[in-house]
Amino acid sequence: MKETLRQSMAWLHTWSGLLFGWLIFAMFMTGTASYFRPEITRWMQPETGKPATLAVAAANAEAHLLKVAPKARSWTINLPDDRESVTRVSWRPLPEPGEREGRGPRGRGFGRGSSAELDAATGAIVKPRQTRGGDFFFRMHYQMHYIPALYGEWLAGAAAMLMLAAIISGVITHKRIFADFFTFRPKKAAQRSWLDAHNLTAVLALPFHLMITYTGLVMLMPTLMPWGISANFPTEQAYYAAMFPRYKMPERTGEAAPLISIPQAIARAEQVWGGGRPSMIMVENPGDRAARVSVVRHSGDQLAYDGGLLLFDGVTGALLAAPPEHGPAVVTNHVMFGLHMGHFSAPVLRWFYFLASLAGCAMVATGLVLWTVKRRKNLPDPARPHFGFRLVERLNIATIAGVPAGMAAVLWVNRLLPVEMRGRATWEMHSFFIVWAFVILYVCLRPVRRAWVEGLALAAALVAALPLVSAITTPDRSLLHSLMTGDMGMVAFDLTLFALGLCLAFGAYKAGAYQPTVRQPRRRAVEAKAAA
Repeated sequence: MKETLRQSMAWLHTWSGLLFGWLIFAMFMTGTASYFRPEITRWMQPETGKPATLAVAAANAEAHLLKVAPKARSWTINLPDDRESVTRVSWRPLPEPGEREGRGPRGRGFGRGSSAELDAATGAIVKPRQTRGGDFFFRMHYQMHYIPALYGEWLAGAAAMLMLAAIISGVITHKRIFADFFTFRPKKAAQRSWLDAHNLTAVLALPFHLMITYTGLVMLMPTLMPWGISANFPTEQAYYAAMFPRYKMPERTGEAAPLISIPQAIARAEQVWGGGRPSMIMVENPGDRAARVSVVRHSGDQLAYDGGLLLFDGVTGALLAAPPEHGPAVVTNHVMFGLHMGHFSAPVLRWFYFLASLAGCAMVATGLVLWTVKRRKNLPDPARPHFGFRLVERLNIATIAGVPAGMAAVLWVNRLLPVEMRGRATWEMHSFFIVWAFVILYVCLRPVRRAWVEGLALAAALVAALPLVSAITTPDRSLLHSLMTGDMGMVAFDLTLFALGLCLAFGAYKAGAYQPTVRQPRRRAVEAKAAA
């Protein structure tokens, strides 16, 4: 019989979703966490304080640099926004007499510079514990780990292409896609309930799923399809130089001149941008007549993910250069970046990103489970499935329970390892894979039903207990302390962990309460019918 378009799309939807489903689930989970990357980093560095206003942070950074490096070759100030509490400053010293810039006495770059992290509110030097913070989940989302970043991006790109194919084929397959949005029958047969859950979580945020998958592919385009760059630029460096031009800085004159204050430079930049906010200040030749101040715009200041750089005279404050106007293709590319990253979003929209992404995690998870539920009843002997079926079933459990357990382990290790331990950031990252591997091994040794219950219960316990672990190990980052000091960002973080733990615990409870329908194996049913 000739296959219809819908049947072809159903086949494509099933297999494109399954083959990379476990990797896609991990990418969705780590990407979901990345929407609160600054908050995760703050939680993992309890030595830092509360966020401060931009003006206060900039003034404190300038005061520190004037104190420790008034005659440096250059300053760099990475300003915090309203979600961060640390200002990062660095400086390069002037070359020694007879030393050429960029070459030291042994051929090395002179004065590789010094850096410091400052409390944004007070300007005091802080020394937070070594951690990758939320950056680990962000990098894991699209570059993987333990493999070169290029290979990780290829793998993420392949997963994203299959995800996009699964979404489009799923829309074509489901004739009643909008009606399914209002249909959920948890007490029906297993296949019907899982199908309803899959449809609901898919349709609930369908535009978001399409947008986030497509824009993710656009972001990886230079890696997946580099031929456009190689056809138009002699080298990759030339491409980036054209995309992000740098201004040539003058040499020092040796003539002292007062530098405009950093708040003044920020005010001038905000005036040019019409109220935009900066993220980084770079000062060349501070205290010299040839001083220059570069102000980089915050990447989340507008929908288009394009910081842009303004160059000012460091003495007069006059605007010397501004970024060129981009063409439609570049602007479109920047908008795609901005939509995917979500840095432009206000708190309410950011929470929508987070919840819609959680729905995406549920969509992938229910799709993986539905694959086994739908096929079990068609097996010759459902009680003794073949190896391929058992492999998919175990990988489903190991991924759906193991990824959140591994992510929670990163936060546990952050609190439990000694603060001064060398390589503690590396072991935080190792813990993600160690715990995930443990869950894989454990569920392979347990009956399927018990594996679901115990795997989800482990993940629930690891996630929900984190606020308590934090309160015991770091009282200054406890939920009670955050409430008393009005640090609502950390209050929301702890409450979110507890809520996610409850969701996982509910999943473990439902897995334990599930009563499968007992069906006679097909082979025995046929034999019984023949005997009759």
